[in-house]
Amino acid sequence: MAGLRLGPLLRYVDWESGSRATVWVEATRPCTAEVRCADGAGGTSPTFAVEGHHYALVVVTGLTPGTTTAYEVLLDGRRVWPAEDSPYPPSTISAPAPERAGADPVRVAFGSCRWAAPPGRGYGAPLDSRPLPGGSDPIGPDALDTLAVRLAADPGAARPDVLLLLGDQVYADETSQATRRRLAARRDLKEAPGAEVADYEEYTHLYDESWRDPDVRWLLSTVPSCMIFDDHDVVDDWNTSEAWLRDMRGTPWWHERIVSGLMSYWVYQHLGNLSPEALEADPVYAAVHADPDGTEALRVHAAEVDADPARARWSYRRVFGRTRLLMVDSRAARVLDEHRRSMLREEEERWLREEVLSDPGAYDHLLIGTSLPWLLPPLIHEAESWNAALCRGERGKRWARIGEKVRRAGDLEHWAAFPDSFQRLSELLRETGSASGAPATICVLSGDVHHAYIAEPRWTDSAPEATPASRILQLTCSPVHNSVPAYLRAGFRFGWSRAGRRLGRALALHGRTAPIGMRWRKEGGPWFGNQLMTLTLTGRKAALTLVQAKDGPTGAQLETVLERPLTSNR
Repeated sequence: MAGLRLGPLLRYVDWESGSRATVWVEATRPCTAEVRCADGAGGTSPTFAVEGHHYALVVVTGLTPGTTTAYEVLLDGRRVWPAEDSPYPPSTISAPAPERAGADPVRVAFGSCRWAAPPGRGYGAPLDSRPLPGGSDPIGPDALDTLAVRLAADPGAARPDVLLLLGDQVYADETSQATRRRLAARRDLKEAPGAEVADYEEYTHLYDESWRDPDVRWLLSTVPSCMIFDDHDVVDDWNTSEAWLRDMRGTPWWHERIVSGLMSYWVYQHLGNLSPEALEADPVYAAVHADPDGTEALRVHAAEVDADPARARWSYRRVFGRTRLLMVDSRAARVLDEHRRSMLREEEERWLREEVLSDPGAYDHLLIGTSLPWLLPPLIHEAESWNAALCRGERGKRWARIGEKVRRAGDLEHWAAFPDSFQRLSELLRETGSASGAPATICVLSGDVHHAYIAEPRWTDSAPEATPASRILQLTCSPVHNSVPAYLRAGFRFGWSRAGRRLGRALALHGRTAPIGMRWRKEGGPWFGNQLMTLTLTGRKAALTLVQAKDGPTGAQLETVLERPLTSNR
């Protein structure tokens, strides 16, 4: 008898037809998965197998646009979701009404960086450590958990139309106490990679830990999600430089880690990002489904992608009424040659440009999701640009060697560390915001840096008539559930200060970096804590809310830190 091991996760909802969605599940054995909706909509799919695990992505059809319907999951005809004794409201699918595009608000919540350790069993703690008194969480309440509790307690509360998870959904290199116990039962943790995950089976432990959390499990069953990886989904500083990659490939454990990381990402995160049409056209999906055991087909694909990143595109486009989302892979698509470094390979950059500029009148708001911020505190930006100049030899071989050490020690690998890519992205956003029929807002949504802030650019080399009509913003929100040391908090604050800007200019002079023709200022933040941002987009209006999870007298609560219109003067 098949049971439900993980899920369901509501992933893709079709805003263009309002009649389709996809639901992801993991079962305990081969079976046929069915999603049955209260209004008669539904779908079925046989499971596919990878490394002894069984999955299905069910395409639900027949939804009625403009309605919300409860659904249940059946495996081989037996209901497995919701559980008979579930304390949560029914899981639902809300089908948008295409004819209301732009009139009804679209709520886009986003964040990144989520440790999933149970309270008191923090990451990096010794195996024999004990929970904190009362089960309290040393890094504060989980923002996703707290959001789930709020929505479950108040069915009438405004809920996100989509949740964007912008990287570090799991931490392959920083495992919890519970996960390390499971790893220790399989192998000797004194041998590399130690307490980090080593293979596909161990990756499944991470997703178990993250998505079996009862509150988060219910939330992901009823709020559609879009995901993209960042470094910790594989390893800290993944693809930071050519020298880094060469060193990693020289270790005995790296090949299995990267292949397993890409395989598990494809199964647990990537498939759900795709539309039904994209799934049907995907040769890897077809090959995995066609074989009773799709492990080898998927393993071959992952190994080929590791050798040649051009063999896969992890970036994708989603449409929410009059809002266009472009989720960009800023990890696996990199070019690492020091003399032609690029955040995105040529084909990926061309895809992004075409998607941004195609049919500009079709959207009022453009969202670009990239795990790494485009605009950083100015000092940090200049430090990364300076470091990139040193590493490519601007100050000679000795400085290049020092630069590589500094790059790895300081995690200097954001858009600023790829200066040409930074410049091209900036110009693309300016071009888009200045064009006829420009969107009201262009927002770059990012995480990674374990704090939240708003930054707005101003181009210093533009004639007044070339000033973008769109409001262009960097919106950074991180973490969902993680921490940042006090010294880094101080560093981030200093990075925005006048003194920090002056130090940044000194680094630019030493690195002989070219001027970039733009400046930016902080419009809000920095904010520290476990947090989520939500954009509410109605017509050509936009508003931003920031909430933080806080301990209260009756348990964790979401505290509103910021509510701000983004288009009040436009």
